[in-house]
Amino acid sequence: MWDSSAFLGALTPKFYVALTGTSSLISGLILIFEWWYFRKYGTSFIEQVSLTHLGPWLGGGGGSGETETSGGGAECKVCRNPMSLLRGAEYGRLWSAARRAPLTYYDMNISAQEHQAWFGCGAEGPAEEAMCRAWREREPGARVAAARAALALRPDCAAALLLLAEEDAPTVQEAERVLRRAWRAAESAWRQSSAAGACAAAEARRDAAVLAHIKRRSAMCARRLGRLRDAARLFRELARDAPPALHALSLHENLLEVLLEQRAFADAQALLARYDDAALPRSAAVCYTAALLRARAAAGAPARSGAELAAIEAMRRAVEFNPHVPEYLLELRPLTLPPEHVLRRGDSEAVAYAFFHLRHWRACEPALRLLGAAWAAAERGAGAGGCGACADRELLPAHHALSQFPRRRAPALLPLAAALCALTALLALLAHRWPAHAHAVARAAAQQLDPRRLHTLLAAV
Repeated sequence: MWDSSAFLGALTPKFYVALTGTSSLISGLILIFEWWYFRKYGTSFIEQVSLTHLGPWLGGGGGSGETETSGGGAECKVCRNPMSLLRGAEYGRLWSAARRAPLTYYDMNISAQEHQAWFGCGAEGPAEEAMCRAWREREPGARVAAARAALALRPDCAAALLLLAEEDAPTVQEAERVLRRAWRAAESAWRQSSAAGACAAAEARRDAAVLAHIKRRSAMCARRLGRLRDAARLFRELARDAPPALHALSLHENLLEVLLEQRAFADAQALLARYDDAALPRSAAVCYTAALLRARAAAGAPARSGAELAAIEAMRRAVEFNPHVPEYLLELRPLTLPPEHVLRRGDSEAVAYAFFHLRHWRACEPALRLLGAAWAAAERGAGAGGCGACADRELLPAHHALSQFPRRRAPALLPLAAALCALTALLALLAHRWPAHAHAVARAAAQQLDPRRLHTLLAAV
């Protein structure tokens, strides 16, 4: 039989030195990786892997996390951002100024798929074929070149003009000028396809979608340029007469922001009441705007009155829906440009909301105080986060640090433990390389740590 005592007795001290150094080095590398992963993603890699793969084996512990996350699955989904910026005139400025990509490829790929679904009904001409290539292109330069080719084949191609206004116009004024030209071309094409009857139903739906998107972008340009009445009028018309292609764009959120900028708070409250009656899916814009209006109404009310209690309850519901928003409204985290798509109840939706509504909250100091109190109370009683950060990480650029709720801080001793493991590995390597010197240093250290000398020192102190 195999004699374990003979095997262990044959091992030299160098083996134990090498074993100590190797284990310490591996432990240090694991601790460093764990610290880096926590700083980047806000969660422990070992804990995540354990809950995912070992939890079901150890009594179903990993299933609870999935149930909790799926509890809001109907609301935690990726949606189009109704407040998305112009790629050329607004997103492009970040790249020109800081050489940082404002959008991710995942975000732009979803937009490309939506454009093909909205504006494509089969290639019935050279210009339409060029536009189909333009919607599929990944690089902005190739998309603009394809749109220019379509415009050369047909000067009144509204879809090509829409793409050029989105991605090629250097300023908002230039984008609005191109959109006016596209508006005239789209109206003419829509009238012709509608007059053709049932034989051109697909073309009529496509032309209606192109016209509605052009009107929406024109309204957003009017909002950027300060023409609030024109923007509100266009958004009301679109909300009333929008084709099915625009139903998923939440045009009421654009109208809400314009009404708040106009300080038409009664109209904004009426719009929220109609929205609640329609029983449509909630969003951060709806929840936090309702809380802001409640706080404004309770600004002059006495403490613990009915108006203030209603405002506190509205704040609590808003924070419960998306707990990432208060950090941006309270200016505890830096903002970045909002993506073209957002994850409901996620960090991307919080960025998109705060980017446009921060100024409205700054104008109401009591609302910020109530929001800070509600957020602190929610953080104290919060459990695990409802929506995962994977989709947010794909939607938001790499230079933006994701918000985590509840906030989790890396253990303070984690870098110290990694440093001690690395030091142990280094000492083991030095002892293996120069054993005689290591033996002399160890004997000197043992003499310095003699208990009798320490006892004398303590007695003197």
